[in-house]
Amino acid sequence: MQTLHTIAELRSALAAAGPCAFVPTMGNLHEGHLALIRQAGAHKLPVVASIFVNRLQFAPHEDFDRYPRTLAQDCDKLQAAGCDLVFAPDEAEMYPQPQGYKVHPEPALADILEGHFRPGFFVGVATIVMKLFGCVQPRVAIFGKKDYQQLLVLRRLVSQFNLPITVEGGETTRADDGLALSSRNGYLDAAQRSEAVALSRALRALADGARDGAQPLDVLEAQALVELTGRGWAPDYLTVRCRDTLLAPTDAQRGGPLVALGAARIGGTRLIDNLEF
Repeated sequence: MQTLHTIAELRSALAAAGPCAFVPTMGNLHEGHLALIRQAGAHKLPVVASIFVNRLQFAPHEDFDRYPRTLAQDCDKLQAAGCDLVFAPDEAEMYPQPQGYKVHPEPALADILEGHFRPGFFVGVATIVMKLFGCVQPRVAIFGKKDYQQLLVLRRLVSQFNLPITVEGGETTRADDGLALSSRNGYLDAAQRSEAVALSRALRALADGARDGAQPLDVLEAQALVELTGRGWAPDYLTVRCRDTLLAPTDAQRGGPLVALGAARIGGTRLIDNLEF
């Protein structure tokens, strides 16, 4: 496995390797990332992973500076999972000058849910992914479904810019108790880690209630927020949406396909999760 740090080195290596399957990451890798690497390997193409903590998608009060950088350990994991090339640039390589040109996703999708609570987040995500696509020029790109809204934003980016890339979603990898794996789970202390599974359970209960149809969705969502708050969480949202638009379903759409999405803080750590149904 090669580990490269400059765009010039990357392009030289890819010129020899040919079309590839690409998994962008911010590092601090866990089994969920490695599952995406293995999914990429199923395409029988060279597998490229990027590791870059993108300042542009962090708000000033968020955890950019303390986000774990674990490149050596990450590379060991990637090699064992079958990755062929790691692109690990520094900030000066990806942003040699202030990024004046940015990708602004359509507000109807990008300014709701995560975009409402993290203004500018999807501008940062879409901009760095467009830059990485320009560097790697993959045939296939794979993103985890745990970041459900992000996956939809990036699928539309590829579609609207007519990029010759197939975007695939990878299923969320979970711990034995149901907690979605996340790099930020490492911030949790033992008590918080034990409690963290309550988010996925709340989404399951919300999905079950929505499927049952006995109560209006806004009532179910309000109940879910109250219950999670009562457990000591600070939820941003717990909601049911249409999978393809993330808009609230009409009564006629309650039969699906739908997704329950949630974001909430436990202690100082913000976790997100979702459940398709």
